[in-house]
Amino acid sequence: MACSLTLMFCAGCGQDAGNGNAKSEFEVDKVYERGPATIHVRLDKTKMTIADTVLLQFEAALRQGYEIEMPKVDKVLESFGIVDWDDLGEKLDDRGQVVTTYQYRLEPFLSGSYEIPAFTFSFHDVNEPDSKHELASEPVAVEVTSLLGDQRAELVIEDIEGPVEIPRKTSLWWIWALAIAFVGMIPLVWFLQRQKRAKELIRIFRPAHEIAYARLRTLVAEELIETGKIKEFYERISGILRHYIEDRFDLHAPERTTEEFLFELQSTDVLAPSDKEVLGEFLTHCDLVKFARHAPATEQIQQTFNLVKDFIERTKSDERKVDVTDSVGTWELEEAEVA
Repeated sequence: MACSLTLMFCAGCGQDAGNGNAKSEFEVDKVYERGPATIHVRLDKTKMTIADTVLLQFEAALRQGYEIEMPKVDKVLESFGIVDWDDLGEKLDDRGQVVTTYQYRLEPFLSGSYEIPAFTFSFHDVNEPDSKHELASEPVAVEVTSLLGDQRAELVIEDIEGPVEIPRKTSLWWIWALAIAFVGMIPLVWFLQRQKRAKELIRIFRPAHEIAYARLRTLVAEELIETGKIKEFYERISGILRHYIEDRFDLHAPERTTEEFLFELQSTDVLAPSDKEVLGEFLTHCDLVKFARHAPATEQIQQTFNLVKDFIERTKSDERKVDVTDSVGTWELEEAEVA
């Protein structure tokens, strides 16, 4: 028995593409075996846009009497961030093996060709905790495409619309009286509803970077670039970054002009000098597009989007959170779209 067990561990790590047994929702399902351990590494896609996410799943099946240590995914990833993760718990399969499943929702930082790196799984006999054995996976290539296609090299910017004459309204006193009465009841109804909801709702708090990422995904889904609405795209992405700065650093960026905000920014130490310089260049570039009818090139638009994502990723923190209880319906909708 000792010889047989030694041969099982030393015979090497058996690998197989495993596509025949992969779950239908996964494009990649690689199987790795060693002794009493069988590991599945799964990906739901290998081609995606910079606005998409990819699902990474680990499934480890071990004979009873063995324990496994899952790899630290956040210590290995370089080109992807973890949006969400879940421990699906343990269960017994039809062969009596203990099956442990972890899955991670990953988001790319930039477009290009990357790899989901190799991961190392460590397992041991519960009676011999110091005698550990390792099983390593292989990297998986992933292609992340740009937000803009090649056919969008020549973008058409809509001209500014001319002045519109405001029609004169007929003055009817009774309409005004009804309107005033209706407006006067709004605060009362709002107060009563708020008192009722305050008793029922549990306050919900979200980190500032999660709110910003959700707004970026909504912006991409609206396809403003594809329809030539460059000015509106820059107004939206500038507002997303300004609100993130307010939520994350308590700086009142949305209500200030660029000049006022940059002046206030110089007197604070919440950001590094390099980040202040990046913000100054970004906001100046946005103002040129919004107010000076500057026509950015395709590469500049992509760089602007990447700059916002990179700044959020570099400065994100779970310590400062925002109360989103009143917008919980919007959050549920955005979470469903992402899933």
